[in-house]
Amino acid sequence: MRIRIVDAFTDRPFTGNPAAVLLLDSDVFPEADRLQQVALEMNLSETAFAHPLPPGGEADWALRWFTPATEVDMCGHATLATAHVLHTTGTAGGTVRFARCGILTSTAHPDGSLTLDFPTAPLTPASTPAGLAVALGAEPLTVHDTGAHIGDLLVELADEESVRGLTPDFAGLASCSRRGIIATAAAEDPSRGYDYVSRGFFPRVGIDEDPVTGSAHTALAPFWSARFGRDELTGLQASARSGLVRTSLRGDRTLLTGSAVTVVDGELLTTF
Repeated sequence: MRIRIVDAFTDRPFTGNPAAVLLLDSDVFPEADRLQQVALEMNLSETAFAHPLPPGGEADWALRWFTPATEVDMCGHATLATAHVLHTTGTAGGTVRFARCGILTSTAHPDGSLTLDFPTAPLTPASTPAGLAVALGAEPLTVHDTGAHIGDLLVELADEESVRGLTPDFAGLASCSRRGIIATAAAEDPSRGYDYVSRGFFPRVGIDEDPVTGSAHTALAPFWSARFGRDELTGLQASARSGLVRTSLRGDRTLLTGSAVTVVDGELLTTF
């Protein structure tokens, strides 16, 4: 079975966020524990599994995502990686519809970039959980809950330098949110090509720091669009690998645009 590793939200190998992608030949998913074993073996932020759906339905492919530790309800970069594989292998063209969290779509552009259409995360102001500031290593300016689908806390910090300089206590962070913590601040110099920065920490699902978190930008987009008064923004996730996500707020939907590059194309020497 072919397995590919794709760096998402980047146009250069070894940057962005790597995801493993398996396009299954069957019309159903194998048992979840088998998928989890493959994801653990790959040991990337997420491994995506997709299988084709019958023609004429609402969606073209069924899609699931697993970290090395658990299945997750929402994942942007592995969806981008899956769409990239479908388009670059000629398996699909134009717009692809995925059955997951309702219908998620991916649209390919002539320059090779892809736009994902995801539900916008509902933001609710929240109090700062006990121990968050200590575990994060910075005092939040504001804290927002991102709703059931994502389950993160969006934490605004004073400035870009504060976000870049974080060295969290991951064990402490694990007790502060259902899924993870998104730390963010306005860009120090927007002329550098991005409007805001973020970093994402998800120790509860086996990922201390995620290189580029597409799903987090469904919360970052409405947060910063309200601050800046613009629906079209670019976010830089300032991890060691780094990556850019262009966001476009469309009410209850958020468009996430980025590039991807395949870095490994191999064979999984096992069967389901």
